[in-house]
Amino acid sequence: MPHDAQLIFADHVGRFYARQYGFPPMAGRLLGYLFVCDPPQQTIDELSDALLASRSAITGAVKLLETYRMARRTRAAGERVDRVDINPASQQPQNFDSAIHREHAALFREGLALLTDAPAERRAALEEMVALADFLGARLPVLLDEWHAHRDALRAAGTLPTPGEHQARQGHQGHQGEAST
Repeated sequence: MPHDAQLIFADHVGRFYARQYGFPPMAGRLLGYLFVCDPPQQTIDELSDALLASRSAITGAVKLLETYRMARRTRAAGERVDRVDINPASQQPQNFDSAIHREHAALFREGLALLTDAPAERRAALEEMVALADFLGARLPVLLDEWHAHRDALRAAGTLPTPGEHQARQGHQGHQGEAST
């Protein structure tokens, strides 16, 4: 059974993700709980009991988190139930793909082409969006490289575990398996 502090944390994460990213509150609550639950892999029934939610609410939240690569389902050989946990890939920076921002810039330039003869104030919003997209497209790859260097320094100093250490801690539960859908 989860501790009250774990549920409070899960609620805080749920509210944050609902407010900042438009997630349904249950998806954010589930994400928060997955970060602090023990064992780190939980069945749908265990999650439903812990979060006092229906199986369908948990299943829907898992599906949403899977689409964002934040959670994953695994199943050990011989088991009949999936176990849900934090996807290790979610700890990698997301949305640093400069191609997305180049595409945004091209899209906004298309809009600007429609406003060629429009007054400056009419074009201002799109011009700023082009400038922002160009800036992010140029800066995010540099920022990602800086993050990798910083993360590697933290790992070398022992402040952050290396990926193998994290996997070893997760694997002690014995529920590692092939991802299932």
